[in-house]
Amino acid sequence: MAFNGQNTTPGRRGPVKWYALTIFLSSAFLMVLEITAGRLLAPYIGVSLYSWTSIIGVVLAGLSLGNWIGGAWADRGGNERSVGLTLGAGGIFSLAILLFLSILAPLIQASTLDLLSVSFLYVLALFFIPSALLGIVTPLLTTMALRLDERTGHIVGRLHALAALGSIVGTFLTGYWLVQYFGTRNIVLGTAVSMFLLAAPFLWRAPRRLPAIILIATACLLAGVTYTRQGMTNPCDWESNYFCIRVVDESDRAPFGQARALVLDHLIHGISHDSEPGMLIPAYMHLMDELVLEHFGGQRLEGLDFFFAGGGSYTQPRAVRALYPDARVTVAELDPAVTQTAVERLFLDPGTMRIFHSDARMVLHRLGQERFDVIVGDVFHDIAIPYHLVTREYAGLLRSRLKPGGLYTLNVVDAFPDPVLVKSLLKTLATEFEHVNAWMETLPQRPERVTFVIAASNTHVVPDSLQAQRGFERVWYRVTEPLLTTGTAMSEVPVLTDDAVPVERLISSLLLTQLGR
Repeated sequence: MAFNGQNTTPGRRGPVKWYALTIFLSSAFLMVLEITAGRLLAPYIGVSLYSWTSIIGVVLAGLSLGNWIGGAWADRGGNERSVGLTLGAGGIFSLAILLFLSILAPLIQASTLDLLSVSFLYVLALFFIPSALLGIVTPLLTTMALRLDERTGHIVGRLHALAALGSIVGTFLTGYWLVQYFGTRNIVLGTAVSMFLLAAPFLWRAPRRLPAIILIATACLLAGVTYTRQGMTNPCDWESNYFCIRVVDESDRAPFGQARALVLDHLIHGISHDSEPGMLIPAYMHLMDELVLEHFGGQRLEGLDFFFAGGGSYTQPRAVRALYPDARVTVAELDPAVTQTAVERLFLDPGTMRIFHSDARMVLHRLGQERFDVIVGDVFHDIAIPYHLVTREYAGLLRSRLKPGGLYTLNVVDAFPDPVLVKSLLKTLATEFEHVNAWMETLPQRPERVTFVIAASNTHVVPDSLQAQRGFERVWYRVTEPLLTTGTAMSEVPVLTDDAVPVERLISSLLLTQLGR
């Protein structure tokens, strides 16, 4: 089916309906690509405010340029053939995303650029041109529709509304359904094919060489993607609504037996041993357990109540069930797919603990009458920080949910020797807890990213160092005083609140230097 876009006879509303459907679908395709971009790039650069800022900014820039080109093209004789060419090119460059990713990923990963620059370059190279091409469609078809229907306001309003509605549908469809059931690469491939199908009616009367060129270009791209393989090889074992999930073998880090690690996006989230659930291979997890032992000292260790904000690999909850007699374990894990992966691949028996698939803060509110001996925070995802789980208000909630003499521990990645985020967390927790300390295993000799462990309580003064009482032979050091007295002054560090959580500013050294790579 094709329509003559140059006809100026009023009242020809059949073609206008087709134009309206095309605008709706092309706008949906754009948002499908935008939402998919976050998941497609997560295994390489993670997910953060800065990566999403790059995605949204680049897509909007491409859309703006496309709108401008589309309007100018419409005034200079743009017609249905122009729309077909644009959609065909959009399909080609959408398909090229997979090829470009396979080429760019090794180059950018090997570069010395900071994380912010890497995020921007990835998105610019992969998504700018498809966004610009899809941006051409709406003003081009709107102008053509105005030649067929004298109701100017009606046409402009309806077509703009359909463009917005298409964007909404594309956003919700991708975020809630497509990623989880089809995976990012299949979504990109399906979007490209859909653009080709949408272009076909507009090219029906075009010279045969135009469809032939599109088919040849598509075949070449498919051959390139197939040849490089990485473009269609999904690094994820499972793509949930939250993470790219992988399980990798880490048996070489265990003294014996089999060990597996959970990788969320590009970061390891714990290592679980098949036959020794109490073996805590990551040093920061081992430290968090040793802090519990030290905190309770010679007091009873039986019947402790643990609450874990974040399950991840479930290494720590699983270890607690093995190491602490009669311990009761509650876990708030946002992503059910993570729990399912831990059950299927990481030796977890979910029947030994109570698991909520919800936000940790919401769960703590829901369990308002319950109190815990230990609350463990393991929800930070590399440099992606759940803002509402670091604030003074959240610290107050934690204090109210701890039993007298209870302990709160969390791990956080920051830059050494001036971890401004860690300082801010120490200052924030100190508004609710009397004793707040930061711990490290070793003191680096040069600036680097480090996993810190923070412990907070109201009843216990800790020593300057901890030597492991069980498991691997390790020693950790309390570094609170050195951190507070060097680098950025504590007077310049904010207390984090629900109203103001400038996390990205506090970890800018991880975003703007090589420390974040």
